[in-house]
Amino acid sequence: MTNEILFEDNHLLIINKKAGDLAQGDETGDVPLIDSLKEFIKKRDHKPGNVYLGLVHRLDRPTSGVLIFAKTSKALTRMNELFQNRAIDKVYRAIVQSKPPKDHDRLEHYLKKNAKNNKTTVFHKPTEDAKKAILEYTYLGALTSFHCVEVKLFTGRSHQIRAQLSMIGCPIKGDLKYGAKRSNPDGSISLHAQRITFEHPTTKEVITVTAPVPQDPIWQATTIFNAE
Repeated sequence: MTNEILFEDNHLLIINKKAGDLAQGDETGDVPLIDSLKEFIKKRDHKPGNVYLGLVHRLDRPTSGVLIFAKTSKALTRMNELFQNRAIDKVYRAIVQSKPPKDHDRLEHYLKKNAKNNKTTVFHKPTEDAKKAILEYTYLGALTSFHCVEVKLFTGRSHQIRAQLSMIGCPIKGDLKYGAKRSNPDGSISLHAQRITFEHPTTKEVITVTAPVPQDPIWQATTIFNAE
C-alpha cells in the first residue's frame, strides 16, 4: 500500500492519495484505489470474506491529498450526510501560475460540467443546469516562478477549484485543461487536498486530518508558508 494511511479506526480509513491514483473505477479500466485498498485490508487483517469499503468523496485523478473511505455502511451513510449538509471543512493548497488579484477573496460562480470533454465551464450569473460554486482563497506567497494559495471549499462541484482559479487568471500548475502553460512531468496537477475537519460518524468527536504535501521539490518549498 503505497498511499500513506493518515487515520484509521473501525469505521473510517483516510489516506494521503498520490496524484495519478484513481479513486474509483472509470473507463480506463485501471485498478482503482477502492479495490486495491480492499485487497490490502483483506491481507493485512487476514479477513476470510469480502471487505466492505465505501468511497465517501472524490478527488480528481491528478490531484493528491486527503481521501476518506468508510469501513461500514452506517459510517458511509453518516459521512455522506455530512458532505451533503456541507458540515465538512475542506482546505486545499494549490500552486498557481500567476499571483491572484487579491490576497484574499471569496469567489462565487455558476459551474456547468460537460461530460463529453470532462470540463467545467464557469458562468458569472445563474445559467441553466449550472450549479452555484463558492470558495475562498488566501494568497500564501511567491515561489521561484509560481505562487501558492490556500483554498477553502464551501461547495463540492466537479473541477471547482481548477475552474474558478483559472477564471481569475490563476490556472493551477500542470493543469493544461484549465490554461496551464505546460504539464507536470508526472501528469499531476499542483492541487493538494491538505486538511479536512469533520465530526466522527460514530464517536461524534471532531476530527482533523492533515495530509503532508508531495515530496516534489516545489511542493516542499511551500511548507515555509504557515497556512493555519
